Amino acid sequence: MSLHRTRIDLPSQIRDAAVRVLNARLADTIVLASHAKQAHWNVKGPNFIALHELFDQLHTDLLPFVDDIAERITALGGTAVGTAGAAARASELPDYPLDIADGAAHVEALATAYAAFAERVRKAIEETGEIGDADTADLFTGLSRLADKNLWLLEAHLQARS
Repeated sequence: MSLHRTRIDLPSQIRDAAVRVLNARLADTIVLASHAKQAHWNVKGPNFIALHELFDQLHTDLLPFVDDIAERITALGGTAVGTAGAAARASELPDYPLDIADGAAHVEALATAYAAFAERVRKAIEETGEIGDADTADLFTGLSRLADKNLWLLEAHLQARS
């Protein structure tokens, strides 16, 4: 997709590269949020209420970043590609298992997804820093902190079993 005109003083090749990274992570963020909601809706077991609330919070925490990423894309002159279908096709995250109900199984699935997500976000920090877009790298740094914190919340449940 071609870029729209903007007065942002980053050269078009930097903006174009940043938009590609941003759209890739937008897809992953949308998909990860849907994973958390899937777990929220379908969790069962003795820790139901605690996990139900945790999974809803994981979903809610990601929504401002979905918006921030999409708005950064458009600020750079790009087009945010954020429909559910486009996100599902573009995301590098594995599909969420639809056949689980047990709380521990949901925690495991979400922890795996969060770990993969956090790795990709850290790579995006590096990529956008290297191309010269410090503002986008900073956006991803905030998302990285959130991903690590929420992965810790999930892993705390798993570590109790070890």
